[in-house]
Amino acid sequence: MRIAQVAPLMESVPPKLYGGTERVVAWLVDELISLGHEVTLFASGDSVTRAQLNAIWPRALRLGRPRTDPMAIQSALLDELARTAAEFDVVHAHIDWLHLPLLSRLGVPFLTTCHGRMDLPGFGDVVRRFPSAPFVSISDNQRASLPEANWIGTVYHGLPLKLCEPSFERGSYLAFLGRLTPEKGPEAAIRIAHAVGMPLRIAAKVPRGERRYFKERLEPHVDGNRIQLTGEVNDETKRQFLAGATALLFPIDWPEPFGLVMIEAMACGTPVIAYSSGSVQEVIDEGITGFVVSNEEEAVRAIGRLQELDRRRVRSHFESRFSATRMAEEYVRHYEAQCAFREVAFPHPSLRQPASETHVVTR
Repeated sequence: MRIAQVAPLMESVPPKLYGGTERVVAWLVDELISLGHEVTLFASGDSVTRAQLNAIWPRALRLGRPRTDPMAIQSALLDELARTAAEFDVVHAHIDWLHLPLLSRLGVPFLTTCHGRMDLPGFGDVVRRFPSAPFVSISDNQRASLPEANWIGTVYHGLPLKLCEPSFERGSYLAFLGRLTPEKGPEAAIRIAHAVGMPLRIAAKVPRGERRYFKERLEPHVDGNRIQLTGEVNDETKRQFLAGATALLFPIDWPEPFGLVMIEAMACGTPVIAYSSGSVQEVIDEGITGFVVSNEEEAVRAIGRLQELDRRRVRSHFESRFSATRMAEEYVRHYEAQCAFREVAFPHPSLRQPASETHVVTR
């Protein structure tokens, strides 16, 4: 198949530092190519990929200098999609709702994967304008805030089996990896670590809008000994960071759509202790790859039970459930279904309308 993958432009593919969506897109692209498909990646020019790269802008917007108006670059992306969409059998967009007005009218099979929360103001109003636009969720729970969208399936994220070298040693510290925002639970992670008397290492970015939160609520606890802050990590240091941990703490307070860091930890053989929010119960196999808890007290008790878990079994469950190959194969089935649906709607080339005259096909 000729497949277009449309990535966000804030980060490169894969990202230099933080960026879960772009990392998943990179793994998906590589696996699709390994499966024999022809892939074009719409992304920033500093992306590194085995696919044909259609560079919309020279550098990813978050790290690029001088800063550029994101709306201008998004307009360039949509223009390039309009120019080239007919060259592909299917277009897979990872840019939320931005492409819906365009691709819904071009007559090219497409589907959308949203990688963030879908309960933000205005999101549902836009999606409801395109009732036939197909969406793939990254967890069943992600659908809860927008059940009326045209969900055609759920595909859990996956990563390459060889990406992380697992460690089957117990580890010497608790780990926290993610953005330093209240909803991610870094304060809870600090309190849990103090309660069990274990060191906590924090690998995280401080979002620009959360610097006051960091200064007032987190920085006073960072002593460089019991609580250590390492900042953002690249792929290699992240693997070392997770593999050396006794457990990953994931005390979230928001409807997490997936939680990529959970399966990254599992790939390293590291169990996860997570609050029961969003997708957590879909990702963690209770008592096998970690423990799902409701509060700090339960998290403390779960840490006392970590000796019950076999890190080799954590890794094997990761391999069976969350490989990038499995992810790519599942997406291919959805691509094929969308192409087949398009063929039924317009079975003969003479019946297919040019892009300027197409209409939204409803099921």
